[in-house]
Formats: sequence, structure tokens, C-alpha cells
Amino acid sequence: MIATTMELINIADAADALGDMILQSEQAVQYRECYKKLYTEESVKHKIVAFSRLKEQYEEVQRFGRYHPDYKRIMMETRTAKREMDMDEYVAAFRRAETELQQLLDEVSLLVARSVSEQVKVPGAGSIFSSGCGSCGSGGSCGCSA
Repeated sequence: MIATTMELINIADAADALGDMILQSEQAVQYRECYKKLYTEESVKHKIVAFSRLKEQYEEVQRFGRYHPDYKRIMMETRTAKREMDMDEYVAAFRRAETELQQLLDEVSLLVARSVSEQVKVPGAGSIFSSGCGSCGSGGSCGCSA
């Protein structure tokens, strides 16, 4: 019982250390900086607020589809606002940082899972690390090239 408790404590300590390393990684630091800029730059805040308002209207219009009287107007305004928001340099930088951080987390998840067993299913591994189905976790025994 004591050995098991000590093992669990050691695993928890190692997990905490891994979490700290991820938080201090270049990707996490960049993500936090981009997130901060995203919500402190006035021009971006206005675009986000405008898009959020239009998104609410869009969801209301979606309930009725093209039979809603403002369907075309709301659809066009929503697309335009989303394009403006997506083209903003701060939004683009945030999305890049978010993708890089997600890739780091996916790589860490894969390494931890593979250290346990090749058959462990890993969320996100299907999209980045394998060319087959990737979600089966069978190591390719289903016929995919995972």
C-alpha cells in the first residue's frame, strides 16, 4: 500500500513538472501574449463585439432558414464581419499561436500515451500524426496505416 501511494505521489509530481514545462514553453508564452493582445487592442475588440452581435442574429435566422425576412442581409453581414475579423493581424497571430500550442499538447499526449502502450487511443493524434484513420488506437490492425 505504501509503495503504491509513493508511486502515485511520484507520478503526480512528474505530471506537475510536465505541466509547468508546458506552461513555460515558447508556444504557451506566445499564446498568452497573443491572447492578451487580442482582448486589449481596441480595433480587435470592436470587430469581435460586432461579429458576436451578428452571430446572435445569424443563429436566430438559422432557425427559420431562408424563409426569414432578413436571411440574405444577415448572412452577408455575418460573412463580411467574420472575414474582417479573420483578416486582422492580431486574430491571425492568435490562431497561429493557438495551433502551435495545440500541436505541442498533441505531441505530449502522444508521447505519454505511447509510453504506456501503442494501443492507447490519443485524442488529436488522428489529424496530425497518422495518415490512416488514426482514431482506432489499434496501431494499424484495423487496416489503417496508423
